Amino acid sequence: MTRDQDKTLLNLRNADAPQKVKDRAEIIRLNVYGWYVEKIAAHFNWNPETVREVLHKWQKLGIEGLWELPGRGGKTKYKEEDIVFLEECLKKEPRRYNSLQLAQNLESNKPSA
Repeated sequence: MTRDQDKTLLNLRNADAPQKVKDRAEIIRLNVYGWYVEKIAAHFNWNPETVREVLHKWQKLGIEGLWELPGRGGKTKYKEEDIVFLEECLKKEPRRYNSLQLAQNLESNKPSA
């Protein structure tokens, strides 16, 4: 690892990046500084195979390998206008709602097909 790469990985600690990215950067740094896979896995409470995946992605993709590929994870099921509608409802009638009540309120606002 070059000095610049080490500095970039170190700076990720304070960057506005997802925690997983920060953890992956730290895994790479620990490995470079002599920590073996099992020790890193124990430190992060991760599976050793996951640590190996992080190290292999670093070797193959460099810094880009720290981030998730697009399209991973759950898809947003709400629209911006849904949030605006619910915020207006809360302004009109400030009370506690549970998620079911909010969903019902939102559903009652949708035009019928």
